[in-house]
Amino acid sequence: MAKKASKKKSAKKRAGAKRKAAPKKSGKDSKPKLLSGGNPQIAKGYGDAPVQAYVAAMPGWKSAVGRRLDALIERAVPGVRKAVKWNSPFYGVEEGHWFLSFHVFAKYIKVAFFRGASLDPVPPGKSKHKDVRYLDIYEGELDEARFTGWVKQASKLPGEKM
Repeated sequence: MAKKASKKKSAKKRAGAKRKAAPKKSGKDSKPKLLSGGNPQIAKGYGDAPVQAYVAAMPGWKSAVGRRLDALIERAVPGVRKAVKWNSPFYGVEEGHWFLSFHVFAKYIKVAFFRGASLDPVPPGKSKHKDVRYLDIYEGELDEARFTGWVKQASKLPGEKM
């Protein structure tokens, strides 16, 4: 019986050894975690740096589109304020008041215009919130002129406090 007990113990030790976690990488070497649908998990932060970290972590074609969205917003609204909140970049004119955000999904990027119902023309995506409208951008489908027009209009409306 002693042999059987020691064999069981050895088997448990071997099984336990397999369960040990791999050593963690240092923060500099590790990439941000991608959440459901490929949305990057970026720590909450204010300013350009967290937004650039988010854009750089966007998977595949979405990263190039994210860089383009950021550049178009900066050009349309000089001095725009930026932040990452709830794993999404936010853009505003005054501190704590936001007019636009975007979020990565598996097949597209969803841009939220917080006062989108007041834009002309109104962005196509409806929301359960009466003022919010969405623009879904699929690969190769960014209409830069229309997007820039909406950004300029949205930046002049009262921002959403968040």
